[in-house]
Amino acid sequence: MTQPETIPAPATGGHPLKLYLERNERRIALWAFIAGFVFDIFTFGRVDSWFGIGQQVLYLAVITAALTQMLLEDGKPRADLDRMFAAKRWYYQYRTAIVHFFFGSLLNLYTIYFFKSSSLLVSSGFLAVLVLLLAANESRRFKALGLAFKFALLSLCYLSFFAHVVPVFVGSIGLTVFLLSILIGCLPLLIVGWGIRACAPDFFPQTRRQIVVPLGLVLVFFLASYLFRLIPPVPLSLPFIGIYHGVERTPDSYQLSHERPFWRIWHNGDQWFFAQPGDKVYVFFRIFSPTRFADQVQVRWYLNEASRGWVLQDTIPINILGGRERGFRGYGVKTNYQPGRWKVQVETTDGREIGRIYFRLEAVSAAPRSFVVDTE
Repeated sequence: MTQPETIPAPATGGHPLKLYLERNERRIALWAFIAGFVFDIFTFGRVDSWFGIGQQVLYLAVITAALTQMLLEDGKPRADLDRMFAAKRWYYQYRTAIVHFFFGSLLNLYTIYFFKSSSLLVSSGFLAVLVLLLAANESRRFKALGLAFKFALLSLCYLSFFAHVVPVFVGSIGLTVFLLSILIGCLPLLIVGWGIRACAPDFFPQTRRQIVVPLGLVLVFFLASYLFRLIPPVPLSLPFIGIYHGVERTPDSYQLSHERPFWRIWHNGDQWFFAQPGDKVYVFFRIFSPTRFADQVQVRWYLNEASRGWVLQDTIPINILGGRERGFRGYGVKTNYQPGRWKVQVETTDGREIGRIYFRLEAVSAAPRSFVVDTE
């Protein structure tokens, strides 16, 4: 196992601001991490952005090259930094920090992608693992962990990367596409292991222990998460869903009618739905999907019954097309209903939840009313 590279200790004395930063390094790092994560949630780019994909490929390549080099240097005398060129010396001094930074960027990105594509109640376990790994990467102890753990993180990054990118190129999601993405995601590290075995066979036992075994464990975790439907249906996401009294399509937009009070800003449309005789209940949503993406989703209506809990009342299939910046717009309508607590879930055809909304429906007698119309 390679020895952790030394990190210079902070200097004592100096400007008061510098002393404060040194004394509160952990607290500042924690708040910076939280602020950065929240900022990235609202500012992250499209999953099908060529620039974003290229940036991830670069990060993965740099991490792979650096960790492979560390593995091949295991047991050898430490390099003499004084005899190196400035650029090479800088790389050896800071390569661990570079790997740490790139891991943080990738894990942050994939956590956000999965967060955007999931219902938190369904995928909380999988997201919790990603968040814990992301927090571990922010800790000092991460730099002192062995290469096996770092290659496990790299395996997770590769599988997450291709789980997003393969559906973008294929234009659909499903079991076959997921298995294809997993297969492709394993290839980079398997190729590294094969190359080490061919060029440096003495290192193959370490390669098997520090690359192949961690990759296998992460692969089992990924497959189990998919089997139990904990992995969100990336790259789809549901940025908006609401309940309305009316949805009217115009050539350029949708007109959404509701009577929600202005102060109930946490609701989308009429999540407290007062149904007069003859009313219909509409659910309107926007689904983000990459360009050239074409697939089908299902809108499922559930009623909460006292004796049986959530009972499926209706399922409406809707075909979606990708490419629109703000997402594909669609809606479903229900005319046969009864008072009570309802929820609407938007799911893939294999039952993986993209998002949901809850609302309460109350039957009222006919009376004059006025609607507010929103444009989407």
